[in-house]
Order: sequence, then structure tokens, then C-alpha cells
Amino acid sequence: MTASTVDTLNPVARGRTEMVLVTKVDDGVTRRTPDQLVVEEPLEIRLDDHLVTTTMRTPGHDFELAAGFCFTDGLLADTPLQGVRYCATGSALETAYNVVTVETGGAAPEPVARLGTTTSSCGLCGSTTLEALAARLAPVAPSTPIGHEVLARVPDAVAKAQGVYASTGAAHAAAAFTADGEAVVVREDIGRHNAVDKVVGRMLLDGRLPATGLGLFVSGRASFEIVQKAWAAGFGTVVAVSAPSALAVATARTAGIVLVGFAREGRFNVYS
Repeated sequence: MTASTVDTLNPVARGRTEMVLVTKVDDGVTRRTPDQLVVEEPLEIRLDDHLVTTTMRTPGHDFELAAGFCFTDGLLADTPLQGVRYCATGSALETAYNVVTVETGGAAPEPVARLGTTTSSCGLCGSTTLEALAARLAPVAPSTPIGHEVLARVPDAVAKAQGVYASTGAAHAAAAFTADGEAVVVREDIGRHNAVDKVVGRMLLDGRLPATGLGLFVSGRASFEIVQKAWAAGFGTVVAVSAPSALAVATARTAGIVLVGFAREGRFNVYS
């Protein structure tokens, strides 16, 4: 499977925003005006036609999201991808492009379906412990530290590529960036973890994992889940514009990841 095949089949910008009429009140003056909202729809992720989960996401880069989710959750078990496609239960039109199947030809272990729907704000919800991660993943390979001056300017560099957020104010971003601060992959979604999975999925499909020497930026808080996804993908640095959780810090320290929080306006805190 080539990256060009994936790009051809994956409608990158399908329905990510929707225009609605709203009533705006400004200093007592009321007016009707159009406003753009970010779209949120369910995506059913399947592995070799076995249900994995249903997650609420912003449509677009769906193949990357599904591949990245399966990879960062350890479901592929080091088996290579053979393909990613819409649907497995009928035509893509019948399922409104809301079902994606990741294919390994049956080589990957059969997944245990998660009960309920994974929300756009949290995917693991504590189902995986730090001890289990440490048993599955080796510490991140050491690389040259990314300079403080580079870390300080990453949020502004990513902001320039956040088109959905610029239109709606309601989309998170994740980005892979180099030691020079260049954002090489930027993805947006209503959920932080979905945006991260889209970045990881793109790099997986391009054969660019592990992400040794690269950093991962997220536009919200640094939760345990975000750090574990970075660990699985091999990122040595995670930069977040908001706070980390205590478990995220403990996870970063176990993984050997540099964890930066409150990265705003040229300032940040280093937690690990």
C-alpha cells in the first residue's frame, strides 16, 4: 500500500466545518449572522473486519486516524499494514464514510472491542495502566535535545496551519515538528487524541515511525493518553499549550520523554 493510494481514497477535507445562522449580541446590539462550526461525527474503526471502537471525530484524514489509533493502542502487534479502506459492512456511501477498516490480512491479533463510544476528549479513560505500557513499550530512543528557543516558537508555527480552528475556534491541533521547529505534519480534530492519531497514522503510512528526533505538539492539555501515544510512536518530546496531568508526567519520565506544558507566548514549563 502506498501513501498515494491512501491520499487518493481519503477525502481529506470532507465536511470538517458547517455554516449555521446565529444570533450575536454585542453591547446590546442583536444581529443575525452566519457562523462556522466544527463538524463532529462517529467513526467506527475496525481491524481486519473486527470492531475496535467508535470514536467521535471531525471528518477528514479518517484513514490516518484509524491506522494511528490501531498503532498507538498496540493492536497491530508489529504486523505491517496491507491497506486501509472505508467500510467493511457495505458501501462507503451507505455508511456515510463513517466506517474505516485497517487491514493486516488477519496477521494482527483479534482485537477486543471497547464497550461504548470513545469520546472526542478521551480515548483510553484509564483502561491501560502505566505498568502495562512499560511492559509493552521500551523507553524512547535518546536523541539530541530540542532547544528551548525552538520549543518556545512551536505553538506559533503550528497555529499558522490550523485552518479549521481559524474558521470555527473549536478544533484541536496536533503536529510533528523537527529539531528546528518546522511542523512537518499538522492535523486538526474536535478531539485532541484524534488529532494525535491522525499525525501518527500519516507517519505510519509514510514509513516514518519511530519518530526519533521529532517532537509532538498538542493544542490542549497533556493527558496520560497523549503521552502514551507519543511514546508508542517514538516521539522524544511532547509540547502542550496547557497543563499535564500527574500521570502524564509519570508516564513521560518512565518513557524518557521531555514533557513541556503551558507553552504560550514564548513561555513554558518543563515537567520531565
